[in-house]
Amino acid sequence: MALSRGRALVTVPLVSAVLALATACGADGGGGGSSADGKPEGKITFQTWNLRAKYKDYFEGLVKDFGKKYPDVTVVWLDQPADNYADKLGADAAGGTLPDVVNVSPDLSYPLARAGMLVDLDEEKAAARFKDEYTPEAWRGNVLPGLGGSYAFPWYLNTGPLFYNKKLFREAGLDPEKPPRTYDELFGAAETMARASGGKVATLAGTPSIEDFGRYGVRLMNDKATEFTYNEPRGVELLGRYKQLYEHGGLDPQALTNTPEKVGQKFLEQRVAMNPGSAFDLANFKKNAPGLYLSLGITDAPNNTGKPNMYVMGLGVNAHSRHKAAAIAFAHFVTERRNQEDFAHRVAVFPSTKGSLDTPYWTRDDGTAEGRVRVASAKMLKGAVNYTPVVMTDEMKTVLKNEVAKALQGRKSPRRALDDAVARSNHLLGQG
Repeated sequence: MALSRGRALVTVPLVSAVLALATACGADGGGGGSSADGKPEGKITFQTWNLRAKYKDYFEGLVKDFGKKYPDVTVVWLDQPADNYADKLGADAAGGTLPDVVNVSPDLSYPLARAGMLVDLDEEKAAARFKDEYTPEAWRGNVLPGLGGSYAFPWYLNTGPLFYNKKLFREAGLDPEKPPRTYDELFGAAETMARASGGKVATLAGTPSIEDFGRYGVRLMNDKATEFTYNEPRGVELLGRYKQLYEHGGLDPQALTNTPEKVGQKFLEQRVAMNPGSAFDLANFKKNAPGLYLSLGITDAPNNTGKPNMYVMGLGVNAHSRHKAAAIAFAHFVTERRNQEDFAHRVAVFPSTKGSLDTPYWTRDDGTAEGRVRVASAKMLKGAVNYTPVVMTDEMKTVLKNEVAKALQGRKSPRRALDDAVARSNHLLGQG
């Protein structure tokens, strides 16, 4: 995909179209098409997600190298823009033109897999034999709730560190070498920061997202992903603590309307003590805020579960491909260790193959800004999970955000706000 965290979700009409096509084809999850056990041969299509502009040479070289190994296979590389990518996937699936190998995240693979359009890699022997080449976390990241199997070869992973201002911690009487690791420690530090600064410095500048509920230890959905459950008592407790933080000045006064850009600027101006970021931010701090850069700390987001959050990208195989053996061979080739590491050395992502993150490139700080973030982030990926439910659409995220705002403003109790958010989201889920 485009190497950012934002993405669109498949819309309900397109999901319906995909399901209709699957019914017409008699898809059962295993799909039709050619045998996956045969000789890799034929012409296949490979579609990436907004990667041609920056990585054209890499992918053209990858296709050329694959051709040397499998001379009987011709790969046609396609690339789609980031905008409306999900809609394009749905339209291709509904029209019977879904590429043989397609770049997907779990939220995008879910409606396709549910309609029988993607190969279940755990069930397909020709694909399942490669499972042990990938980290367990990465393979599980592509397992879809209610469907049982994994529907994409793990490709690259991403996560991000949490930056904090050691100077502001020190001035508040907090230990700058011991940033908060749990939510109890986070809320305690935020209360201290607010009191010590007279309300001039907030610790956080954003309202809690679904990932925060997950990291807090809230059960987000039932096991079959048919109902949201984040309104359980622990979820209400988290929102209540954020409300208290908002009232006491530990949360930025504009938290309800802050954009990521505004939050980043406030951190740059040292009006907010903690903020997620990347190596690109470090370079900006060094140039435009040298004082902040010199007092910058890097940690991971507070977590009550012991499992950090990660973002997962994979390659799905069209279950109706006419050349399934070739498609599986190519998807594996792109995601094998050597090629994953090569790609991850070129961009700010992390490989999902076993042993890769134990190599010096991801374990030794080389003294650069990028190196500091790379090593810190790589450590977080050990045991990480994707907290965002694959069935949670942008509309459902907006529903949660709006109800959280009402609770923080005192317009609703935390319990009522989350009950209403869950009820609305479950209604939307039922429609889909």
